[in-house]
Amino acid sequence: MPRKGHAILEAFIDALTWDEAIGRITQWGAGHESRYVCICNVHSVVTTTQDVEFKVAVNNADMSTADGAPIAWTLRRLGYPSQERINGPDLMLKYLEQAERLGQIVFFYGSTETTLALLRSALAARFPRLRIGGTYSPPFRPLTMGEDNEVVEMINASGANVVFVGLGCPKQEIWMAEHRGRINAVMVGVGAAFDYHSGVLKRAPLWWQQHGLEWLYRLASEPRRLFKRYLITNTLFVVGLLRQFATGKITYSDAAP
Repeated sequence: MPRKGHAILEAFIDALTWDEAIGRITQWGAGHESRYVCICNVHSVVTTTQDVEFKVAVNNADMSTADGAPIAWTLRRLGYPSQERINGPDLMLKYLEQAERLGQIVFFYGSTETTLALLRSALAARFPRLRIGGTYSPPFRPLTMGEDNEVVEMINASGANVVFVGLGCPKQEIWMAEHRGRINAVMVGVGAAFDYHSGVLKRAPLWWQQHGLEWLYRLASEPRRLFKRYLITNTLFVVGLLRQFATGKITYSDAAP
């Protein structure tokens, strides 16, 4: 089936419902199809205009969802009026509900050993029948070819249907692109979802999320780390979007890849 969606700056974003997103991941996972899913917020979309390798990774994904209220709002303006925000933390939980029901196996790649241990404990309490095939916290350096091959073998041997990747943008998207065809599972880049669901980070209250203010809550929580990122990234996004609407120019493709 051809994908429906639209380019936002230089990233193709799929227009789809929650049911469609979870359904695709579940179906692909059932067949151990080697695919990957990018969950794109404003930072991701702006990064496609600055990093060619990242741009290629996002636009070659099997699915790219509208994370971040501004991305969902933009898709609505571009012809998909019912588009919802499909973000990493919620997508992870919604899929895990299906995985527990269907007996699909999940694997978690990224973050720290401490966070992964807390995550396993939290998920065991919430989804007692969930089958976790394993976890892996990579070192803070590139893996050697031998180490990488061992990780791939470990993930495949676990029988994982879906691998959640929590390396942050742009590392997780590039990692998934490099491992499609090698890992026999659906890889989903979920950013800080491991930290949220393990309790390491507190997520914004639901009202903030529903009104597109989760970024502001995060900024208030970590101002020193995030102020420059949000100031620069949000400004570039607004300027780029105004240019796109003013010129009618679609910088990636008006059709699905």
